[in-house]
Amino acid sequence: MADFLFVLSHDDNEKATRCFQFAKIAHAKGHDVTIFMIDAGVLWANKERDFTRKTGTGDCANDYFPYLVENEVPIGV
Repeated sequence: MADFLFVLSHDDNEKATRCFQFAKIAHAKGHDVTIFMIDAGVLWANKERDFTRKTGTGDCANDYFPYLVENEVPIGV
C-alpha cells in the first residue's frame, strides 16, 4: 500500500470535488490517505459550506466527503 497526501489550495468546487473523490478512491483501495487544506482551500473547512453544488460532470463534494469523515481520514487545515 502507498501513502497519499492530497493538498487542496483553491476555493474551487471542481478542484475540491476531485480532491475528495481521489482521496476516497485511494482510501477505499486500502491506501493511507491524508488531506491538507492550505491557502484558499481552508474555506472548505467551513461547516456551513455548500457541499451539494454540482460540478460539470454532475457530482459534488458531498458525494465523497462524508465517506472521508466517517472513515476518519486525517484532514489538516
